Amino acid sequence: MDPYVDLLKFVLPELLITHFDLANNKIKDKVLHLYFEEKKDVPQEFSSSMIIAHGFHKEITIQDFPLRGKTVYLHIKRRRWLDKNTKQVVQRDWELVAQGTRLTVEFAAFLKALSKY
Repeated sequence: MDPYVDLLKFVLPELLITHFDLANNKIKDKVLHLYFEEKKDVPQEFSSSMIIAHGFHKEITIQDFPLRGKTVYLHIKRRRWLDKNTKQVVQRDWELVAQGTRLTVEFAAFLKALSKY
């Protein structure tokens, strides 16, 4: 096991670490930018079809928990897949962003619980 990946599992949403590769990172002032790309592994839900990787969707940017006094932005590129038989573009259904926000689901839930106090 890669010790960096193990560490990231404690800091970032597990979904990201499991299904995405960390492609880049940048620290600018007090802001940490982490760039993720969906892995090229064929999604299990499409394993019965003949699909191939077919580029990426537009990158989304969401805010996550601050780390060491730095604001954290996750830049996520989800993969598109082409079904060779139907010529239809397919994708996984991810729930990365809390509805109505630009925050991760976990961070939005934390802020919601915090606001009740």
